[in-house]
Amino acid sequence: MTKSDCSSTHPPLPPTTEDDRVDHLRLLRSRRVGPVTYRRLLAEHGSAAAALEALPRIAHEAGVPDYKICPEGVIRSELKAGHATKARLVFAGEDDFPVGLTEVEDAPVMLWMTGSPSVLKRPMVALVGARNASSLGTRMARKLALDLGAAGFTVVSGLARGVDAAAHDGSLATGTVAVVAGGVDVIYPAENANLAQKIAKQGLRLSDQPIGLHPHPRHFAARNRIISGMAQATIVVEAAAKSGSMITARTALDQGRDVLAVPGHPFDARAAGCNMLIRDGAILVRGVNDVLDHLGDPRAPAPELPLDTPTQPRSLRETALLHTDILDRLSPAPMAEDQLMRSLSAPATAIAPLLVDLELEGKVIRQPGGLLARAV
Repeated sequence: MTKSDCSSTHPPLPPTTEDDRVDHLRLLRSRRVGPVTYRRLLAEHGSAAAALEALPRIAHEAGVPDYKICPEGVIRSELKAGHATKARLVFAGEDDFPVGLTEVEDAPVMLWMTGSPSVLKRPMVALVGARNASSLGTRMARKLALDLGAAGFTVVSGLARGVDAAAHDGSLATGTVAVVAGGVDVIYPAENANLAQKIAKQGLRLSDQPIGLHPHPRHFAARNRIISGMAQATIVVEAAAKSGSMITARTALDQGRDVLAVPGHPFDARAAGCNMLIRDGAILVRGVNDVLDHLGDPRAPAPELPLDTPTQPRSLRETALLHTDILDRLSPAPMAEDQLMRSLSAPATAIAPLLVDLELEGKVIRQPGGLLARAV
């Protein structure tokens, strides 16, 4: 099964009938079919049913003899189990599917959800960190989550012990999303069972794995890609130099998302990863104001320019100050241009000429997908 060239920014149409949903899920659950191959098969064959019919032949031509597609009974059992746990199956292209994931090439094409999908309508920030977090680390995570929620963000994390649990706890009242590595009904670790129940009532738990699946180590990397892909930025509170949180940070960069980090003492191994991220260009976070300065405040009204009123030309000093402001908000990590506009609270017509100036001066690099980065 080869990698597709089609982009997930144009997701295939979601299934419209129950039988169609069964076919789509059978295709996705069949051996060697991941999200990228799924999208390619739908694009090539037009429907999930046609793709299923062609799959054994395709597998045989790829050197996989005696290929068997996922049995229909397995899928109907998964759907029945999901219904029993009051979980909802949402496909890419449906209203409640996270918009951020449609921008990620290998993002999942379906998610099981339990709770309120309304929390997905607000801008999202991921908050991750060490499982063996220090007391200062968990306090920082809880305070950041509380303040981010009050500022209008939904906090996304992975329901692990330590920083994740503190992040969910701090943002429970304002909206939090827990992305789990196993089935959406399987709580891991067990010590977070009470928190998981609260999230299902006040926030949202979700997973791309089958109902009832207990997580294996390989599932956590996929879980982390969903966390970073849903959010416009990932904040790392505490992380060792080699840790899952650092993998999440690198994944966020690969996905064109911002990475921010809370600094720590050089002697504390739990802060080594955060300090490395800051050294390499991540935005330093001392509190919520540092996050809002970089991402913009969702509560701030969009600026309005009077109609039919000619704008006064800027002075050289004003232009230089705006150049500095733009460069201060950019880093070597790519940032979406529209996100920069929001953080500057200025219309595109006012900022676009300044970006052109900075590009020509070699201070700003424009990357595919509407991303900008500061030249180093």
